[in-house]
This record gives sequence, structure tokens and C-alpha cells, in this order.
Amino acid sequence: MSQSEEKTYPPLPKVPVHVGIIMDGNGRWAQARGLPRIAGHQAGTENLRRILRATVEFGIRILTIYAFSTENWERPREEVEGLMNIMERMIDQELPELHREGVQIRHIGRMERVPERLQEKIRYALDLTRNNQRLILNVAFNYGGRAEIVDAVRRIIQDGISAEQVDEALIARYLYTAGLPDPDLIIRTSGEMRVSNFLIWQGAYAEYYVTPVYWPDFDKDEYYKALTEYARRERRFGRVPG
Repeated sequence: MSQSEEKTYPPLPKVPVHVGIIMDGNGRWAQARGLPRIAGHQAGTENLRRILRATVEFGIRILTIYAFSTENWERPREEVEGLMNIMERMIDQELPELHREGVQIRHIGRMERVPERLQEKIRYALDLTRNNQRLILNVAFNYGGRAEIVDAVRRIIQDGISAEQVDEALIARYLYTAGLPDPDLIIRTSGEMRVSNFLIWQGAYAEYYVTPVYWPDFDKDEYYKALTEYARRERRFGRVPG
């Protein structure tokens, strides 16, 4: 479809500022096609390019993607190595365009266990794009929600903060996402009904949307469906509606 023929979407009455996506189903997408699991991860990476473009078009300011969890190290060695290689190639191939398009890349997660060469590329991407403002892209890589809270508590203790000073606002300032608003909407592809250790503090009052569509097939139409459902919901934050 040419750019002039690209489908247009009616304006949404309410657009989330911050969207999180649990990009699930790459392996099952590949297996359903008789392909190795790593082919599904590659297809998922290619889909991310399309979703980033749609995110900007829909007016979303912050996108957090779940790329690799602290639990994913337990997968077969060949798959883990393949995922590390895909991450490297993605930075090499996509970083120049992301920078030109004004995307600010942030890493949320731990650097330990990540190969040193990949660490260097991640740091370079963060430094290169640090002043971009069009879209903030949080890449949750070697990320776990429980690990994030443990790291926050450790740093609070290291900073000598007394127990009396600890409240929700203080903890939020020590999370990987410090300074950013919590996600308004969290999308999970592949139909699984669990949060899988993703943004478990920040997502406390997020709206959740689960679709059976595997991540490589989660296209702009599916994204718009999720945003349309979000726009219909009344966010109460534990309160009785007025």
C-alpha cells in the first residue's frame, strides 16, 4: 500500500500518554509456521518498526516495550544468544533512523549479564538520543519488575534515607522509570492473562488490554483496536465514579 493509499483512522477521543506492550507470542508464531523460534523473534523485531511509527501517528508520547526479561536467561542458550544478536543488529540498523525521527531511547533493567559489546551499543544509543523529544522509547531489556523494586530499595538504603521518609513518591523516584508518568495502558499480545513481572509497581492502575494476536501480527489495526477500547473505559483509580 502506498503512502497516499494508507488507511486513515478516526481521531480517538482519548489517547494514552504512556503505553506499555508485552510483546508475546513470537515463538508460537514461528512454530505455527514450521520455523525456528528465533525466526519469530526476528519477525517481532521487524514489527516493532511499524508499531513505533504508529505510536507517533496516534499521538502517544511514551512507549515501554518488554524486550527481554530477567527470567528469559533460563531459555535455551541458542535462543538467548540469538536474542542478544537481534538486539545488536537492531541497534546497528535502526538507531540512525530512530535518532533522525526524534526518538529518545532509554534502557530500563539491569546491565549485568548483558554481553559487554551489547552494553556498549546500548550506552551509545542512550547517549546519542538523550535530547530527542518526539517519542520516549523505554526498552525493558534484562528487566524484571521485582528486580526493579529490589534495586530501588537497595539504593534507598545506600543513600541513607530513613524509614520515616519512605513513601510511594520516594520509591517512584528510585525506579528505572523515574521522572516519567505511569503507563495508562498496558497491552499484551498472544492471549496470555498475566503481567509476567512487567511494570508491577507502575502498572498498578493501568488499563490492561489482552489480544490473542501474536506479536509479529499485531499491526496498526490491532493497535487502534486497543486504543479504541482504552478510550471507552472510565479510569477510577480505586475511587467511586462521580
